[in-house]
Amino acid sequence: MLLPAKAEVARQLRRYRAWERVMLASPQDREVRSTFEDSGYTLCVLMGKRCAREAVDAAERYLRTSLVTYVREQGGRPRLGGTVRQGPPTDRRSARQ
Repeated sequence: MLLPAKAEVARQLRRYRAWERVMLASPQDREVRSTFEDSGYTLCVLMGKRCAREAVDAAERYLRTSLVTYVREQGGRPRLGGTVRQGPPTDRRSARQ
C-alpha cells in the first residue's frame, strides 16, 4: 500500500477545512464552491477514497495513528522486514549462451 507523506495530507486537510468554512459562509458563490470541491477531490485522490467525507475521515485517522495501525485499519498488511534486492536483475540471455 502506497501512502502519501503525512505533511502533505495535513496540508491538504487544512486547505479543505479552510475552503469548507468559506463555502459555508457564502454557499451561493460558484467559484468558492468549485474550489472547495477541488480540495475535496484532492483529498480523495491522496487517501484513495470515493467521497470527500470518507477522505477527510481517513486523513484524520491517518494523521493521528501510526503507519502500521492505519494500514491494519484499512485491511492491509504492513510489510515489515521483507526481502530486499541486492543488485540488478541477472541477464538471462548471457546465461543461455
